[in-house]
Amino acid sequence: MRGRVRLLIIWLCGASASVPLAASEWSLSDVCPAGFHQRDDACYLQSFYNDYGSLQESGVGGLKTGLPPLREGFSAQQIDLGRLLFFDPLLSVDGDMACSSCHQPARGFSDGLAGSAGRHGQAMTRSAPTLWNVGFLRELFWDARASSLEEQMQGPLFAQEEMANTPAQLLKSLQDNANYRELFKQAFNGESLRLEQVYTALTAFQSSLVSLSSRYDLYANGFHEVLTQPEIDGMNVFRSFVARCAECHTPPLFTNQQIAVIGSPEPDGVALDIGVAAITGDESQRGGFRVPTLRNIELTAPYMHSGRFNTLRDAVAFYTGGRGHAVPKGEHLSLHWHIWEPNLADHELDLLVAFLKTLTDQSFMPVLPQKVPSGLAPVATQILTH
Repeated sequence: MRGRVRLLIIWLCGASASVPLAASEWSLSDVCPAGFHQRDDACYLQSFYNDYGSLQESGVGGLKTGLPPLREGFSAQQIDLGRLLFFDPLLSVDGDMACSSCHQPARGFSDGLAGSAGRHGQAMTRSAPTLWNVGFLRELFWDARASSLEEQMQGPLFAQEEMANTPAQLLKSLQDNANYRELFKQAFNGESLRLEQVYTALTAFQSSLVSLSSRYDLYANGFHEVLTQPEIDGMNVFRSFVARCAECHTPPLFTNQQIAVIGSPEPDGVALDIGVAAITGDESQRGGFRVPTLRNIELTAPYMHSGRFNTLRDAVAFYTGGRGHAVPKGEHLSLHWHIWEPNLADHELDLLVAFLKTLTDQSFMPVLPQKVPSGLAPVATQILTH
């Protein structure tokens, strides 16, 4: 038992020495972030889930199922450089937006908006997905149009309605900054600064945002006393063939990484967002979106691609409203077969919400920089209160 408790402490704390005091103001950390161990000058995840298998490494299954492949093996310096870049508004054309503008640590690396705010404050058409566990995902964006983090980040970096930069201007801004020139040399073995290194560093940091130490995870790994009876009852509803939540939101990531057409409503007066069909041209995917993770779902309201539901209770109640009840008149969607009429009682919906809150875990939150190498004010680095 003593050895098991020691393992639990290591798992929860990880390399929680975190970022040590730098020898100079802008020296990068050579210590892997919390939850990762160092091997051959690279950082690799350490987790109870590494001890479990998974059919075809898909990372979907029951309580004790292995994870899908993670983007890992980056150096501690590359991860730390990505951390600074992530919060630095130098990456935007006007120097007033950062990656963290829409992916705020205090909001589960989302932004709390139904539609993220664009360059001039205008509301975008979709909400910002959480970045927790994003390094495990095969496809990115709600409409799954990117297959890697490097590809995904170029969307907001260079979209005119978002950060509005250009590849040439972004590279020049970083090359003109003496701090960044030095930091990129530290992270990339003295090489000259290239745009691909920017993408690698940001990918390294985002892939280090791992959330696998919630109370649910402790329960799944044998510490059954950490959940209350209502939370266990909620988990049983979640996994039941009546509610069918776990068919799409499958442990351990609580997403099966597939596309699902569920018929969730748009805001009043807004036309149907056809989702994945706009990318693939496949009408059977009209209104379809990538199944999101439920990790840290308590922190990432409002819910659905359109931010239509303000509370978890409203979001789970949608699924018991009847198959296709929110589909606009005249639309004929190929609804996912798991969407049906479970007729859950009010107390069962409350139990579901109680269980979903057990997935909250930000114990491996990175150190939030209070200054960044550009000299600009870092974005959204408020201290967490949750």
